[in-house]
Amino acid sequence: MKTPQLSVTALSKAFGGVLAVDQVSFDLESGKVNSIIGPNGAGKTTLLNMLTGVYAPSAGTVAFEGADVTGLAPHRLAARGMARTFQNLQIFFNMSALENVMVGRHLRERAGWLAAMLRSRRLTEGERESREEAAELLRFVGLGDYLDAQADAMPYGALKRLEIARALGGRPKLLLLDEPAAGLNQTETQAINALIVRLARSGVTVVLVEHNMRLVMGVSDHIVVLDYGRKLCEGSAERVRNDPKVIEAYLGSARAA
Repeated sequence: MKTPQLSVTALSKAFGGVLAVDQVSFDLESGKVNSIIGPNGAGKTTLLNMLTGVYAPSAGTVAFEGADVTGLAPHRLAARGMARTFQNLQIFFNMSALENVMVGRHLRERAGWLAAMLRSRRLTEGERESREEAAELLRFVGLGDYLDAQADAMPYGALKRLEIARALGGRPKLLLLDEPAAGLNQTETQAINALIVRLARSGVTVVLVEHNMRLVMGVSDHIVVLDYGRKLCEGSAERVRNDPKVIEAYLGSARAA
């Protein structure tokens, strides 16, 4: 395996006397689709929140591109190239789709407050570049027909992809997706599936937390399975699919379906 882009070592999180995540370790390679799965209550979202700075770990370390980023605030992680989406949509519904993605580009804006006050040429050029890049990102996620659409008038499946486009506005190297297919119909799920594949092919590392096993098994290069806060298994989709412990803990009913 190449030098890991993300390295998690003995990561733990306790809430009171309850260990939600217990001594979890794994390495993730760049440019791959990596999934974190497990039953409800397995600790997936808690782990994701520690990776993205929402929670500070009780123990353990997180390294990103060789640097210790354990406990860094979300905005500092974003500046280093990490971005995420949320299971519950975090959309500005009073803005257009294009404006939502432009908000996601704020970390990459070159003009400062003085340029904004003076309405300088640099600011004008920056705004033009921002609009062009936002439009390109919307096309990339399959929302080219929604450039000027108001977010509150867009269908739910399109909003899921809009949130991904906004996260891409920060030009992340690592993108963590929390339940991107939740609540979607089959057609919308297929669109998310294709988008995840395009993201990895473009060089963005994807970390996927998802309950849709058909989606996970179809797109994942590497899977980490959690159960009761501990790592149960990891490896390729084929290895995970056939692991007896995983079948017993989580996949048995899904395989039978």
